[in-house]
Amino acid sequence: QVQLVESGGGLVQPGGSLRLSCTASGISGIIFSIYVMSWYRQAPGKQRELVARLTTSGTTTYADSVKGRFTISRDNVENTGYLQMNRLKPEDTTVYYCNIEKFRSEHWGQGTQVTVSS
Repeated sequence: QVQLVESGGGLVQPGGSLRLSCTASGISGIIFSIYVMSWYRQAPGKQRELVARLTTSGTTTYADSVKGRFTISRDNVENTGYLQMNRLKPEDTTVYYCNIEKFRSEHWGQGTQVTVSS
């Protein structure tokens, strides 16, 4: 059974940085590498929105609101994906979820809270 465990969230001041991690268990590194990895976020009362996506070919996509500040990456040996978040703003405050997907298979992490406040 595939499980995604996120870590790295917390409280940070505006302008600060955090790195979120998402580690997959229950699958091998080879299988993990064929999943598209994404990070989403969802504020209370709002729809879940795509923050960043990294395809198996290395193509990245970012929400306009995070371009130039966030970077998505992955380590297929460690079965782990990352979201480096720099120059954080109060409006980045919400719960972040990692997601991996391939044909007929999709998995979500439990979410990690990011709070940007002075």
